[in-house]
Amino acid sequence: MGAGHAHTLYRAGESPVHGLPPHCKILATLGFVLAVVATPREQIWAFAAYALLLAGVAACARVPLGHVAKRVLIEVPFVGFAFLLPFLATGPRVEVLGLEMSQNGLWGAWNILAKGTLGVIASILLATTTDPRVLLLGVERLRVPPLLTQIATFMFRYGDVVVEEMRRMKTARAARGFEARDLRDARILARSLGALFLRCFERGERVHLAMLSRGYDGRMPVLLRADASGGQWAASAILPAAAAAVSLAAWMAQWTFL
Repeated sequence: MGAGHAHTLYRAGESPVHGLPPHCKILATLGFVLAVVATPREQIWAFAAYALLLAGVAACARVPLGHVAKRVLIEVPFVGFAFLLPFLATGPRVEVLGLEMSQNGLWGAWNILAKGTLGVIASILLATTTDPRVLLLGVERLRVPPLLTQIATFMFRYGDVVVEEMRRMKTARAARGFEARDLRDARILARSLGALFLRCFERGERVHLAMLSRGYDGRMPVLLRADASGGQWAASAILPAAAAAVSLAAWMAQWTFL
């Protein structure tokens, strides 16, 4: 998959979770998320069970809870709307902490927060235990079009290069006494952005020509195999199978009380 830089999310280790093939972990995460999404929002105990399952995976992977907790904050901008639902939604009203809120809005906010948070934690655990380059290899093993995985690979590989180029351009502007103060400086920043685009485009052309000169025919050479044994498939199926059992039990409890 080519050389690259280690992502800040990834933590190298030798746990059983780290050792699973990437495509097995991707399918396990997807199965877990689907089970969580399918769970009735009223069955609060089920979401506590999902949290325990993820805590078990984190313990098995030897991932500190603090590592996960700090990165869960990434979801805050996306679930901010959930906090407005109790005030904006219609339907029966209830009083909570002296504030009148919509009952449907409260359930909707809980639904978004619970399912969104569990999905984010599952994704963080996947990224923490799988090197990004290996993760892209697993995506390709799942029959995702090779062109898409190659684009993602180059984005990962050259992301740091583009960021460093932006730093150099910022340093050059500062050396010439430029400091953005108001909207009148947007014209200079726009020119810098255009120059950055041209440099990236020219670099991409050079990289493509170099690949063609080395025999590139539309597929990247595979430097790492990611075959999975029956035991590894069985181990990776534990999480989604347990989540599916919890979801089924939640629906049975929901139908019982209807």
